[in-house]
Order: sequence, then C-alpha cells, then structure tokens
Amino acid sequence: MTLRYAFKRSLPVMAGYLVLGMGFGILLETKGYGPGWAFFMSLFIYAGSMQYVTIDLMAGGATVLSAALMTLMVNARHLFYGVSMIERYRDTRPYKPYLIFGLTDETYSLVCSGDVLDGVDAKKYYFLLTLMNQCYWIAGSVAGSLIGSLISFDTAGIEFSMTALFLVVFVDQWRSVKDHTSAVAGVGISVICLLIFGADGFLIPTMIAITAVLTIFRKKLDPQKTEEEEREHV
Repeated sequence: MTLRYAFKRSLPVMAGYLVLGMGFGILLETKGYGPGWAFFMSLFIYAGSMQYVTIDLMAGGATVLSAALMTLMVNARHLFYGVSMIERYRDTRPYKPYLIFGLTDETYSLVCSGDVLDGVDAKKYYFLLTLMNQCYWIAGSVAGSLIGSLISFDTAGIEFSMTALFLVVFVDQWRSVKDHTSAVAGVGISVICLLIFGADGFLIPTMIAITAVLTIFRKKLDPQKTEEEEREHV
C-alpha cells in the first residue's frame, strides 16, 4: 500500500521531471558533456535549477569558490525547507540522510501537502517518494543527453522549464486544499519582497518573511495539528 500510494502521489512530478530532466540532458550535451555526466550530476547533485546553472559554471571554467557561492545563493531556500521539515523527519532513520539530500521543491510540496493516509508507513512513504522523484530526474536527464547527441535542438529558454513545473505543482496543491491562506501569504510576500529587493536579491528575504509569518500564524493555519502537539506535551 505504501509503495502504491507513493507512486500515485509522485505521478505529477514524474511527468514534469522526465521532461525537465530531458531539457537538462539536452542542454548539457550541447556543451559537450555526455550521458555519463548527466547521470552522475543527477545522482550526486540532484538540484534541479542548480544543475542548469552548473552547466554554465563548468563550461565557463568557474572556480570552486565561485561555484560554492552560486550554489548557496541558488539553493538558500532549502535552509528554510529544512527547518520546516524537522518534525516530519524527526524519527525517519535510517532514511533521514537521504531524505535530507533528496529534498527538492517538488518533493517538499508533496510531503507538506497533507497527512499520510491510514495504513501507510510514513517513513517508507517519504523515502519512496523522494527516491522515485530522483529516479525520474535521472532517467529524464540521461534520456535527454542521449537524444541531444543524435538530434540538434534550439535550447533558448529551456531554463524556464523548472519554473513551469513549480507552477504546475502550486496549482495542484491549490486545488487539493480548501484553505488557501498560506498560499496567498506566500505569493503576497514574494511580490512585496520582489518590489523591495529586486529580482537578484528577493529570495532570501522572502523565505525569511514566509517562515516568520507561517510560524506566527501556525495555530490559525493548522489548529488540529497544534492541538495534537499540545496534548502530546501534556
């Protein structure tokens, strides 16, 4: 049951990751890096948008320091993701190290979208969901690299594919719940921070503000969860 449930929940990500992974593989191939690079980058880096950025870093001969700083800027949001996942991943050994490594935007969205069904092992569900999503990404990136070696593509604008997937996941989550307070708050805060800090510097202030707002209004947004935790501490 856990395996079937995880697979069913991962289907939207599968559809997106196979296509977006192909885009990454094709772009990687145009820079002279073959399927082996696509496989190992998706296996060990597995960072979506950062992998797209990594292609330019490698092709441009970037230093280790500049690559590290760029990675921190691009993936800074995961610091806040991690903080919000402390409770869900608290008792998930032996899967915890991989769950931390494999936490992408889309996996985070699915894990946080609701409680696990009765009869489903939460630990195995989180692990299988994360593993399936990475397998989809690896398969797509390797397939894209192989296709790119056989057919020439115009890769202009292909980087937008990650944004497109995020929008699809956002719409899916919007339709799956009745209370849209947190979603509206996130969008509103993002727009405000974008206007204040600009496109190059709004991400970290946005994540800080969203984390603060959701923490302050946590009881209102999820009263049932808060009551359960209070009973546990009594």
